[in-house]
Amino acid sequence: MGCPDWPKCFGRWVPPTEASQLPANYKEVYTAQRVAKNQKLARTLQRLGFAQVAGSIFAHPTQYIETDFNPVKTWIEYVNRLLGALIGIFVFLTVVFALPYWRHDRVVFWLAFASFILTGVQGYLGSLVVSTNLLPVMVTVHMALALVIVALLLYAMDRAEWGRATGGVANERATVTEMPAAVQAPKAAVLLWLWGALLLTFGQIVLGTQVREQVDIVSAAAGYAGRATWVSQLGAVFSIHRTMSAVLLLVNVYVGYEVWQLAQARLRKLVMAMVAIIGLEIVAGIVLASFALPAAVQPVHLTLATVLFGIQFLTLLAVGRARKSPETIAPTDAVRRVVA
Repeated sequence: MGCPDWPKCFGRWVPPTEASQLPANYKEVYTAQRVAKNQKLARTLQRLGFAQVAGSIFAHPTQYIETDFNPVKTWIEYVNRLLGALIGIFVFLTVVFALPYWRHDRVVFWLAFASFILTGVQGYLGSLVVSTNLLPVMVTVHMALALVIVALLLYAMDRAEWGRATGGVANERATVTEMPAAVQAPKAAVLLWLWGALLLTFGQIVLGTQVREQVDIVSAAAGYAGRATWVSQLGAVFSIHRTMSAVLLLVNVYVGYEVWQLAQARLRKLVMAMVAIIGLEIVAGIVLASFALPAAVQPVHLTLATVLFGIQFLTLLAVGRARKSPETIAPTDAVRRVVA
């Protein structure tokens, strides 16, 4: 809430650095603007049948509270928006460079195009996060959509790189006939466990956004004092989040072990990266819970979780491809395909 309006910040393209640059009644002005925008949003949601979500907008206790001007928070938020705009440019360029794939692998193009459309939706959701004063459901949807965009872009990149490296279907016969020995294909169960680990991480990140919302409520109620007591005042969501971290560790250790047994260099690198990120993530979580939620560790915790999600998704793609790739077919099956 460093910038109470969107896309400008306090009505400027270059944000202010001092409160004296703002009108005396800036809180009332921007609160009125937000409420008017939210009323329009609530009416739209009601027409679409989302009456409960529409009602929650004005039931949220901070709806009519305007944050005091803080130049540090203002510029953090503004830099966030600039980075968002830069991401939009890069995703658009990704679509442009994906155009040649229309002729031989349209999936790459459509993945890039879908990422571009969703990035625009993400920008609009960002404006709603601001106007609703960090309404929990908006923050959660905003974070979840970011992960979906990350997955789409990773899939587009991975598919394009694999196509260039193998030459696609054209080189499949050569790959099969040159195989010196049998290579065991990954079992379907490994793929299912990977999906489970990925969805578990996704859910854990969503839970994390809800924990952060609880932290905001507790800290505001305490007047941002007594930071050491905030963790003890968090509700059941925090307990679930903490318990799920242990489940996540066990699932990923098992998945990592199974993938490691496939004895493929790239998969083993992904497993090592996954284990390392999980270790760092657990350390960050312990620091947050044990040392009064240090502000500097909070973004680190979320960033590590997002990186873990990306690594798991790349591992999923690699294992899925290994199940279909000629390199995982036993020689007897390979001979049948060549003869056919």
